[in-house]
Amino acid sequence: MTPIEPLFTREMRKTHTILAPSMATIQFRILVNVLKDEGYTVKLLENEGPQIIRKGLTYVHNDTCYPALLVIGQMIDALDSGAYDLKRTALAITQTGGGCRASNYIHLLRKALDKAGYADIPIVSLNLKGMNRNSGFRITTRMLRKGIAALLCGDTLMLLKNQVSPYEVHHGETSSLVDTWIDRLSDQYRRGRGYRKREMAEDLNRMVREFAAIETDYDRPVVKVGIVGEIYMKYAPLGNNHLEDFLASQSCEVMIPGILGFLLYGLQNQLEDIRLYGGTRRRKLLMGTIMRHVLGLERIMIDAVKRVDRFTAPVPFTHTVKTAEEVISLGCKMGEGWLLTAEMRDLAQLGYRNIICVQPFGCLPNHIVGKGMIRRLKEMDDSVNIVPIDYDPGATRVNQENRIKLMLAVANENRLGGIDGSPGSPLRTGRAEAPQD
Repeated sequence: MTPIEPLFTREMRKTHTILAPSMATIQFRILVNVLKDEGYTVKLLENEGPQIIRKGLTYVHNDTCYPALLVIGQMIDALDSGAYDLKRTALAITQTGGGCRASNYIHLLRKALDKAGYADIPIVSLNLKGMNRNSGFRITTRMLRKGIAALLCGDTLMLLKNQVSPYEVHHGETSSLVDTWIDRLSDQYRRGRGYRKREMAEDLNRMVREFAAIETDYDRPVVKVGIVGEIYMKYAPLGNNHLEDFLASQSCEVMIPGILGFLLYGLQNQLEDIRLYGGTRRRKLLMGTIMRHVLGLERIMIDAVKRVDRFTAPVPFTHTVKTAEEVISLGCKMGEGWLLTAEMRDLAQLGYRNIICVQPFGCLPNHIVGKGMIRRLKEMDDSVNIVPIDYDPGATRVNQENRIKLMLAVANENRLGGIDGSPGSPLRTGRAEAPQD
């Protein structure tokens, strides 16, 4: 007889702590506060160490993609720690609803929990596809609006932090301002403010002004590096061995495409499905309306960043779609799909011509649209400097960082020789202009 899976009920909102894996540090800190406002007690997991991989390998098949192994290993490790009341603890995991194995992480996690002796721990599915409808966790319209605002503002904080911190005169000032804004935004959402268009525009313009006011020294020789890859590995320090921190130690300015772009990618894929396979007029109208709304929010952010000349604004998503169509079919949408390829081209156009493509073991889509497209991208632009970095249980951090150092050595040669193709002087005195719609 098949055992009955424990459900997260509405009553558990008041009694249970939900443990969730962290990914994009800034954005998730704000999102957690949004969930707390809705009555949920959520804690982002920050436990790290070699035991995470060991436990992942113990309870997840070693042919499964590396992000699943890490996320599940981290959750099992948290439950093993004794820090939580297991009778009042639940776990949360996202599901995209697409063909990628990420949609099945929840089933892998359930199997691992049963094997580890935690069969009574309920799992919360975070998804927008209506999966696991019997859960007591509900995404309301208000929660969704706050969540989108949190992603938009969190992406902007990440972008500004990465463009200011390598040049700050007073160490730590940029990170301190990020913390201030996370608290400020969370407080606004708690009071029912900050997630309407006009309010977001005011916040973003003020945010840009305050980061621009930080004292900086732009005479420092800095290499501009872009990061792309499978979404968890791209953002999560646990997944990419604190890649951003390592690049900061190597005098790099980092650009990472925002999570809002991935949300827009999902909406675009819905419209592409309708175009390729058909769909109701109502569904097409609904998807188009949501797409236009989110694109309008993106435009607010881009306009705010552009008000300060020394900041590089992201490429509009509409341009990203056109960029993708030049090299890959929009029907290629498993995992990160065509978006990953387009992000590499966009980064190069913005002057971030040294690109790290993080490749997790077992992620077939990522290897096709990431590593598999590098040759084509270099045929179109031979000055772009792209290196794929593999991450798996057997890969050592030293080898990964040594490969990155080799890429940076080439980047410095190109920079000093003025042949990297980026705008401005070899030492970075200019800013690339983001392509328009």
